[in-house]
Parts: sequence; C-alpha cells; structure tokens
Amino acid sequence: MVEPKQISVHHALGAGIVADVLLWKNWRGGVAVLSSATTLWYLFERAGYNFLSFVANVILLLVVILFLWAKAANLLNRPLPPLPDLEISEETIGKLADELQIWINQALSVAHDIAIERNLLLCLQVVGVLLTISYIGSLFNFLTLIYICVLLSLSLPVLYDKYQDRVDEKIHVVHGVAHPHYQKIHNIVLSIIPNRAKKEKKVQ
Repeated sequence: MVEPKQISVHHALGAGIVADVLLWKNWRGGVAVLSSATTLWYLFERAGYNFLSFVANVILLLVVILFLWAKAANLLNRPLPPLPDLEISEETIGKLADELQIWINQALSVAHDIAIERNLLLCLQVVGVLLTISYIGSLFNFLTLIYICVLLSLSLPVLYDKYQDRVDEKIHVVHGVAHPHYQKIHNIVLSIIPNRAKKEKKVQ
C-alpha cells in the first residue's frame, strides 16, 4: 500500500503571516488573536454588551485619544500621531474582486449543475452540507460558533503539525475502510438517477 505524501502544514496554510499565527510561530499574534476573540465573546455573549454600542464607544475612544495626542504634540512640539494613509488601493480592490468572482462563479456553477443539468448526486451533497450547517447552527448562536472556530483554528493546525505522522496514518486507514462503502452508495445513487440520454433518444 502506497503511503500518502506528507505535506507541510505551514506551506498548506499559505506560508505567510496567517500561517505563522495559526501554528504559533508568531506567538504574539496568536496571543493577540486569542485574547481579542475571548474578550469580544465575553463582552457580547456573557456581559450582554451591544455590538453597535461597542463599536461606537471604541471609535469614540480612538477619536478622543487622537485629538488629545495631536493637541499635546502641538503644545510640546512633539510629532503628530503616526497615522497611515487611510485609503484602499486599486490593487487591493482588484484582488478582492478577483477572489469574490471565483467564489461567485463556483456557486453559480453548482446552481447550474443542480437546476439545469439536474445533477442529483451534487444536489444531495449540497443538501447534506446545508443540513449539517443548519444542525450545528441550532446548537450554538452565531457569535459562539465564530469563537469556537477561532479556538479550533488556533489549536487544530498546530496539533496536526506536531502529530502529523500519526494523524496521516489514522486518516489513511479510515479512508481505506470508508472508501468502498462510499463507492457503493455512489453507485446506488447513480443507478437511481434516470439516464437522460436514453430519454432524449426516446423523444426523438
């Protein structure tokens, strides 16, 4: 049996700042993300803080700090607050538009295959995914679900990176056991799907 090729977790996550944070190579970034997510979850979920009030108060605090800093700098002949250029470049907008176009085209392609091509197997897969998401969403509210996703994203990649050999071995065994069953179900579903080519021939 051929062993699966091992991949680099850091490379799979993009080998950038996000990968460094998720794998705790940049531990300050990881601590900042974890503490920020925990603080926001506590404020909105446990303390009952309102999101709109929170945003308004944060912006108010920043405005007051910047105003007082600018006034003090003017009186004491100190440099003004180091604010970056608060504008979005056309290059950034272009990248976001390209990424959004890819996602929209994929969604439209799936919708086309279901509605026009009448792909029953794809329809069942989409229904299964949506039912799973709906079930998970019924267990937690949206904010708690996001917080759980943050915790998982800060723990699962680093654990997988540490125990990659053992996890890959178990996944390979599970895949070998589950794949024949999936293939049987796949063939049964395909046998249920009416052969559209035969129907078209009969019509002709």
